[in-house]
Amino acid sequence: MGQDVSKELRLGFLVHDVSRMRRSMVDRALKPMGLTRSQWWVLAFLSRRDGMPQVVLADQLDIGKVAVGALIDRLEAHGLVERQHDPGDRRVKRIYLTQVGDKLIRDIRTNVAEVERSIIEGIGDTDIDAAVRALRSMKSNLLALLSTSKADQDDGAGIFDTPIE
Repeated sequence: MGQDVSKELRLGFLVHDVSRMRRSMVDRALKPMGLTRSQWWVLAFLSRRDGMPQVVLADQLDIGKVAVGALIDRLEAHGLVERQHDPGDRRVKRIYLTQVGDKLIRDIRTNVAEVERSIIEGIGDTDIDAAVRALRSMKSNLLALLSTSKADQDDGAGIFDTPIE
């Protein structure tokens, strides 16, 4: 890449490219299981936080409520997840992995572990630890920036509410 691109920008492109290519490799590994990327992504989120409310799951996946509802419908039809009403608020639907879904998650992890080993082949533990620390710091910074910008959006002041001087 040319000298006119900053190292920060190059890092951003590299993180994006690695993430995109990693998803493609995981897709390839999970294709024989009959799972789409969206489906395994839902299952992966639930494996980390089972019983998540459907609207929170949509937010975490950064997709619309209707889209996540359709995904859950398909996963539910295959016996991988089930919806349950929240005991404290019957309007809230929580999504849980079934036993079949839980077993599938274990199979997914086995397949993905092979992919991950291939991806980091030849990279030493020290470099991996440094990369993890750097990415965690970047994630923390992004979460702080996103929560700040969300608070700014929620204050009610829009672009057209500010007087032009």
